Amino acid sequence: MANLTLVYGLRLLPAEELAAVSDATLTLKNGNEAHCTMHVLEGSREAIEAQLKLSIDAFFDFYPEI
Repeated sequence: MANLTLVYGLRLLPAEELAAVSDATLTLKNGNEAHCTMHVLEGSREAIEAQLKLSIDAFFDFYPEI
């Protein structure tokens, strides 16, 4: 199996301040671009942590070969 790179970003903001979220653009070494979908989780700290853990588990379900 090849080495992998997980690309992610986190930013915690007051819920009422967020207006929009866009995809992040990644530049690959071969010059191509890829896009990374950004996700939004809202709620208390505990609710966000629980949802984030579920989201990470679900993400790896998309790649059963890993």
